[in-house]
Amino acid sequence: MEEQKTVKDFYAFKIKNMWTYFKSQHYSFWMICGYLFFEFVKPQALYPALAIIPWAQLLLMGALLGVFTDNTIKKVWSFAHLTIILFSIVIAISIFTATYPEISKLYYMDFYSWVIIFFLITKIVNTPERFYIFLLIFLVAAGKIAFGTSKSWVSRGFSFTSWGLMGPKGYFQNSGELAILMLMLFPLAFYVYQALKKQLVMWERLLLAAFWICPILTILGASSRGAQVALVVQFILMFRKAVFRIKPLIGVIALIAVVNYILPQEQKDRFSNAGDDKTSEQRLLYWEHGWDMMKEHPFTGVGFFNFIPYYEAHFSYDMLYPTAQLPHNILIQVGTDAGFIAVALFLLIICHCLIMTFRLTKIKNLEPEVKAIAAGLGVGVVGYTIAGQFVTVAYYPFLWVHLAFIVSLTNITDVATSKKER
Repeated sequence: MEEQKTVKDFYAFKIKNMWTYFKSQHYSFWMICGYLFFEFVKPQALYPALAIIPWAQLLLMGALLGVFTDNTIKKVWSFAHLTIILFSIVIAISIFTATYPEISKLYYMDFYSWVIIFFLITKIVNTPERFYIFLLIFLVAAGKIAFGTSKSWVSRGFSFTSWGLMGPKGYFQNSGELAILMLMLFPLAFYVYQALKKQLVMWERLLLAAFWICPILTILGASSRGAQVALVVQFILMFRKAVFRIKPLIGVIALIAVVNYILPQEQKDRFSNAGDDKTSEQRLLYWEHGWDMMKEHPFTGVGFFNFIPYYEAHFSYDMLYPTAQLPHNILIQVGTDAGFIAVALFLLIICHCLIMTFRLTKIKNLEPEVKAIAAGLGVGVVGYTIAGQFVTVAYYPFLWVHLAFIVSLTNITDVATSKKER
């Protein structure tokens, strides 16, 4: 009888071992992996003939059905589950008390789909082996996008364009959202690379290195000021100890010099003009009047996705463009959607992500690979939070998928630790 493979047999890209394990798993795991693949890789966008079938929805339905027949699934409950349920209740109230409820009801699944996905991931991805395969799908899918977009920027000679870089159709098409995906990928890939590089053959090291180098190039080429500020903060967090060691310090200085050299002058000018250009002025007005909306409607906000029509109806005198847009800030977005309680719960979810990942990195005798993954997930949430002050991505996959990763990793680690202590 063949010996059961463990997660260490998968590092980093041992496809045969992973495929053998994958085939032996319940179909609920196949379905949730398929969902992640279709949501991030989007082969249906590359090959339009596939788009005649709603793959993501069908795969989620398959995963949901599988939850009831997968014998490996146990009851899962955590502080994050409670918080996301409370947040869901507040959002529901804001939908029914909205200024324009007909608009809120059009968009309700923009958030509630992530609640379903969060619960499915945290239930189904419940072993170290399942977790690693699921995480690797994310790494490869996001890495593929990073490689394609960074290649596009390099091929045009690192030149500046007003639209930045375009990702695949969907959540990551706009340059701002694309850059946030890269902020989530870069630290995760870097820490995994650092933890595994001595165990890997050359092609595996090169591939993992590309997964953290290409996101940096994409962030620079995307022309998103918020994402570039977030990248700087991530660098400070990740390499804060490098100032005390000569070799890492030289590497960081060299990287900064390269970035400064290849960054287009037009992008540098955008930073020097920040706050004075038309785009910045309009965002400042959105934030100012968004705060006014929150103070006037502190408990339920103006209504889920009601910011645009409410702004156009009450603040048309401060519209610098023909139509209003969403507020370009995740906290203003949540606050105007559902009030201050929703903002508090939203911040609580972000803090929970950071606390749990920090806690995992400090557990004694925990495998370095697990600590690396936890650190990468945590720094990714930091990047999302900072960049999110300049774009409207509260209900995009970034936070919710990372939250699911963090909760699953925490639950798996707690189970493994309790078994060792017995």
